[in-house]
Amino acid sequence: MSQYFDIGDETLWNPSNGASRLFKRQVVVFEAELELLSGIGPMENDECQIDPATFEIFVNALLSQHRRTSHAIVLALSDGFTATVLVLAERAGIRVDWAQLRSAPKGALEDVQISAVTGMTAPAEGRAWVAGLCEKARELGQHMPR
Repeated sequence: MSQYFDIGDETLWNPSNGASRLFKRQVVVFEAELELLSGIGPMENDECQIDPATFEIFVNALLSQHRRTSHAIVLALSDGFTATVLVLAERAGIRVDWAQLRSAPKGALEDVQISAVTGMTAPAEGRAWVAGLCEKARELGQHMPR
């Protein structure tokens, strides 16, 4: 069995039930963290509609939050979800402001890793961060059937 994540009549992703269930549960976690709706609707009859306008706001907020952290555990817990969302965003034609994300993070840094040896670590350099995230999304996208 599988489920469908769609925008209108276009299927963005057709995962197995287990992958879909785990992804939907993570959506709820990140909606709470960002205090934003994702635009990813309920799963009804194995279909989930995504509202593109709401999803665009969510995607950019998620990427901005991800960019402002250097905490190894937070990044490990959020990298896969963020890359999966990025694949969906690219397939949906969502505009991501990569130029802004390549620059130094705006606003307060969040969940900064503190090390007894090196002190506070900064988020990754912008180009490296974007390249790494895009590579993860590219790799995941190869395993995300439509």
